[in-house]
Formats: sequence, C-alpha cells, structure tokens
Amino acid sequence: MIPILNASAQSGYSLELNVKTQPTEKITVNETGIGLTFFKNIDSKNKITNTVKYKNIGINYSLENYDLQNSLNQFTSFENDFEFSHQLTGKTKLNLEINPTVSFERNPGISDVSILGGLEVNHSFNSRNTISIGIKRMAPFGKPEILPTFSFYHQINKNAFVNIGFPNSTISYSNSNRNTFNVTNSFDGNFYNLDRPRVLDDLNTATRFSFSQMTSALEYERNMDSNWFVNLKGGYQFNKKYNLTNNSGESKFDFNNTDGYIFNIGIKYKH
Repeated sequence: MIPILNASAQSGYSLELNVKTQPTEKITVNETGIGLTFFKNIDSKNKITNTVKYKNIGINYSLENYDLQNSLNQFTSFENDFEFSHQLTGKTKLNLEINPTVSFERNPGISDVSILGGLEVNHSFNSRNTISIGIKRMAPFGKPEILPTFSFYHQINKNAFVNIGFPNSTISYSNSNRNTFNVTNSFDGNFYNLDRPRVLDDLNTATRFSFSQMTSALEYERNMDSNWFVNLKGGYQFNKKYNLTNNSGESKFDFNNTDGYIFNIGIKYKH
C-alpha cells in the first residue's frame, strides 16, 4: 500500500483498503490490508508522515500428504511506519524512516517485533531529475537484512514520469487529472514468526514462514471525485519463494511454489 499525498497542503490524511489474491498451481494467497496515513508540514524544511498498517494473509494449499498445511494458513502483521523529512539545502533532502513491525501466526508476542527502516538522501539536479540513495533494514527477500536502496526519478513531461531503482520502479502516465496508469516492478517479501517451532525431522526445526517475490504489474487509478480513488492492479510474480526457515532465514522446508498472477483492488480516501 502506497498512499499518495498532496504535498502542497500543510497537513492531511489518507485511508486505504486493499484486497489482493495471488493464485498459483500449488498455493493461493489471499491478502487484506488497511493503511491509515497522516502527514504534516512542520515548517518549510521539515515534514513528518506516519502510516499505520494492518495486513491479514490467508493461505489455501493444493498440496497432498503434507501434515503442516492445516496449521500454516493464517498470518497477521501490524506496522507503524514513521518518516521524518528534512530539507538540508535547496536541492538535497534527508529522509529518516523508523518502521516497527509485529508479524505473527496467530498469537503475538514480544519476540514478533522487528525494527525496520533506515536513511535516504535525495538530491535534485533540476526540476526534472532526482537521485535517491540510502540504506535500510527491510525484508524484500523474506528475511530482515540491511540493504542499499537507490532510485532515479525523471519527469518526462507534465503527464508522465519514470522512477527506476531498487526495491521499486515505476513508469507513470496520466491522460487527465482523473486517470493514472502505472507500470511497476518491485521486490517485496515478509516473514511471520510461528506460534511454536515446527520439528520437520531430526535435523530441521522451523520458526518462521517466509515469503518473497518480484512483481511486475499494470496499475490503473481512477479519481472518482476530489477525495475518493479506486485502484486496480494486475500482474505477474516471478521467483516466488515460500519457505519455512529458522530465525536466521535459512530455509528448512521449501514449498516449491510456482510463479503466478496477482490481482489487487484498492479503495482510497484522501483529505
């Protein structure tokens, strides 16, 4: 969920609901997410943004003779994503992100809390070109790790822009003030602590369920009026990995899941 906010206002909020399905040959993942974002321009140089997210994942298996699947079908996460932006100079901005996350199977505990986030520097060469470089603790490959982030933003014209980088890339075009079309590519993943360790055999015990994939998608957003937006997304996920792992992210059981399609419907209110 990526709320789009009106930066010209002094403060505001955005509420977004997303329903996503990811069917494959062996596993179908159904996801429901809710995000509430507040932002405020403290002054001409400082801005804060805070997003609270809830996500619930349900898993349906088409596997046979696997005795763990009936208990590995429901996962939940809560996030509080706080961002502080400071304008260092007229062309350079510093972004600080703190993202505490609780990800669990059914019963949350203190061991399910992870602190993600990091630092990023944005530099604008001119009104049309900006580069961003940073380092963050995140989980695009299904386990928390410190990774570099980068992107290059170019405003093609008043109706289109391209933003290329890692972990997200976007090509966007608007044919009016009510319609926006995006082509996106993203690396995304997450992990959920299990309520209890699963003993797979004498040598392997799993403590987490791990997801990761690369998603390429076409997205359409329609501005219904000044506040309400509808978002439709369809695409394909590559290199999907669903694994039972230990706390270090080492795979203990591979579901050997196949690549598959993704469908997402979102409703957003902005004020």
